Amino acid sequence: MNQPEMMAMLLAGGQGSRLGILTKEIAKPAVMFGGKYRIIDFPLSNCINSGVYTVGVLTQYEPLILTKHIGIGTPWDLDRTNEGVTMLSPFVKGNQGEWYSGTANAIYQNIRFIDSYNPEYVLILSGDHVYKMDYSKMLDFHKENHADATIAVMEVSYEDAKQFGIMNTNEEGQIIEFEEKPPVPKSNLASMGIYIFTWKELRQALIRDHEQHEDSDFGKHIIPMLIGEEKKLFAYRFKDYWKDIGTIDAYWKANMELTNTLPEFNLYDEFWKIYTNIEHQPPQFISDTAIVEKALLSEGCEIKGKVYNSVIGPRVIIEEGAMVANSIIMQDTVVGSGAVIERCIVSEKCDIGENTYIGQGENIPHETKSHIYYSGITAIGAYTTIPDNVVVGKNCEISGDTKKEDYQNGKLESGRSLVL
Repeated sequence: MNQPEMMAMLLAGGQGSRLGILTKEIAKPAVMFGGKYRIIDFPLSNCINSGVYTVGVLTQYEPLILTKHIGIGTPWDLDRTNEGVTMLSPFVKGNQGEWYSGTANAIYQNIRFIDSYNPEYVLILSGDHVYKMDYSKMLDFHKENHADATIAVMEVSYEDAKQFGIMNTNEEGQIIEFEEKPPVPKSNLASMGIYIFTWKELRQALIRDHEQHEDSDFGKHIIPMLIGEEKKLFAYRFKDYWKDIGTIDAYWKANMELTNTLPEFNLYDEFWKIYTNIEHQPPQFISDTAIVEKALLSEGCEIKGKVYNSVIGPRVIIEEGAMVANSIIMQDTVVGSGAVIERCIVSEKCDIGENTYIGQGENIPHETKSHIYYSGITAIGAYTTIPDNVVVGKNCEISGDTKKEDYQNGKLESGRSLVL
């Protein structure tokens, strides 16, 4: 087996509970983004574009779609004999199984896998961020500083810094203190959840920390421990586009930005392509009854109604007389004739009935989940059926094969849930 200088371990097992009903049956890294992509496509594409050809993908929550999507890694040129991509789920050891109980614990449980490649460096990535990054430049920075660990950071506002892990550095850029969501931040260098470790140092740290913490986490345990041991940790400043789309509001906004004439995040970059696993599709069909303005349309969709400022996934059908505005409609969804969808996220394989109105009424925060649904966006989970002639308010969530009788007087009021 070839020994790579650096291999990647991609943490893709998170539920992403702040995405509400969108992750009820789909792991956050498998949620679709930008029409035809899934979120995990971005770090995977970054790997291949950066020359990192050995990747372990750690799955846990709802791994089916993620596993089918990645397969043997062909779209990312990761279907290689001695390198390539490997799916790593929790497994039984001895007489019992053990879930991944923290980000560092997940890596600890796969020490033997990493040892089988014996890399000099290990790149740790999250599978749920949208960005383009050349990891080879970060590795050069790591080697130039003879670092034990390098952590990618970006400058945020001091107000936003309260929501991140913050790295405090000296004048040379060496990390001297780590603060997790500090109420009064000393700096605005937010951790991006992207780490390069010298494998020898990380391996020893994982073993030492496991003796104290079974739920070992990089932010809570490993990084503070290495700083306390006066290891050489450096902050690598990243100044390009990076989005944590872990909330309904952030996810919706990031998608909507893609419909701009000159979006900040460019999906059409020939130099740094984003690859995905999508089979050959028929062309888009836009009928003579359609009106499309400022929209992102994926392969295989059929537009017979009106689409305004929206992102439309593969094989979506929008029937004649329907209108979709300021919304995200994921793959294999049918929007029935006469339906009106406004400021909504509709997950994949949904069936929206005829003459149904979604996103109507007052902007009332959700009655029990106001931290998730508060900005007027209604979310429809995967595989959901909504019947004909019903009205759905704002800040709602719906999931399951719903019937007309599930809607009181044919209506779901703003801020309510209907989950079957």
